[in-house]
Amino acid sequence: MFTATLIAAGGRLADGDLQAAADRLAAASIEPGARRWIDRGVAADIDFAGDPLVAREALEGAFAATDIVVQPSEGREKRLLVADMDSTMITVECIDELADYAGIKAEVAEVTERAMRGELDFGAALDARVALLEGLDERVIAQCLAERVTLMAGARTLVRTMKARGSLTVLVSGGFTRFAEPVAAEIGFDRAIANVLEIEGGRLTGRVRKPIVGSDTKEATLLAALAERGLEPGASMAVGDGANDLAMIRRAGLGIAFRAKPIVAGAAGARVDHGDLTALLHAQGIARSAWVEG
Repeated sequence: MFTATLIAAGGRLADGDLQAAADRLAAASIEPGARRWIDRGVAADIDFAGDPLVAREALEGAFAATDIVVQPSEGREKRLLVADMDSTMITVECIDELADYAGIKAEVAEVTERAMRGELDFGAALDARVALLEGLDERVIAQCLAERVTLMAGARTLVRTMKARGSLTVLVSGGFTRFAEPVAAEIGFDRAIANVLEIEGGRLTGRVRKPIVGSDTKEATLLAALAERGLEPGASMAVGDGANDLAMIRRAGLGIAFRAKPIVAGAAGARVDHGDLTALLHAQGIARSAWVEG
């Protein structure tokens, strides 16, 4: 048995929408089952028997500003969350914002965008961008963190709710520890993994410590956390937006592309294009009344 969850940004769902969704499934030769609200007007489940890919195709785009998550009904609530940071748990790409203080944001941001779309090797692209920051005053990092870094809506609620329900939460970023560690602490993650900027004499050297935290590290982090907790892959959730998140998204029981680049959105098992990060709680069947607000 599978469950399709409809999650409407702004609370636009009505009972008629659930009937319409069931009708669309039936028209696609999917047998719809029980329907129930998680939070009335905002999120609802429809159980069904049949091909989950066909069901997803039948429902995606059918309802305005509504995300669709299709997954096995059993084991929906996850015990491990592994999350990307830049443009996922926070609203910006930190390296682009650092580059703005150096007066080269446009140049760096163009490379970042191409790397996140999977057009460039992530490690080489990171080295090239960091090299452009050589000589930048170390104090700019704290200034950037204070002035530019904003948490994504729903980040604290997602992480704190999952932790309160017994999940391990890990932030793993291709960005930098000087951002990831305070962001992880503010949101409530159990741990954070990221790249280390080399600094000498109070200035950036233009180098990042090796090995670089990239796609392989993100995948390995998820697998190690599963082993640590004695969990099957199905008990995990991974979320990210860029090409370097694809490996962990594919490995997770529920891999979610969050407002993601096309290469990620097309390959992930689920995507969130409209809602905030609390959509990941609704995807697990967790109602607002059980959330730990951030």
